[in-house]
Amino acid sequence: MICFMCKGKLKDGCSTFTADVGDCIVIIKNVPSRICGQCGEVSYTDEVARRLEQIVDSIRQTVITEIAVVSYTNKAA
Repeated sequence: MICFMCKGKLKDGCSTFTADVGDCIVIIKNVPSRICGQCGEVSYTDEVARRLEQIVDSIRQTVITEIAVVSYTNKAA
C-alpha cells in the first residue's frame, strides 16, 4: 500500500490511538496499523477504525475518569 500523504510505502505495525471525547481522553495502545516508512503517517483498516469507534463509545459510557488507557488487544475480544 502507498501513503496518501507522501506516497511512501506503508508497513504493518502497531500504534497508539488517542481520542478527546469531551470530559475524557481515551488512549488505546497496541492498535493494528499501517505506518508510512517515510513520513510516519498512521492509517487503519475499516474494520480497525470501526472497532476503535466502538471502544471509545463504550469507554465514554462506562468510565468516569479524565484519562482512560486501554489495550486494543484486550478490548477487541
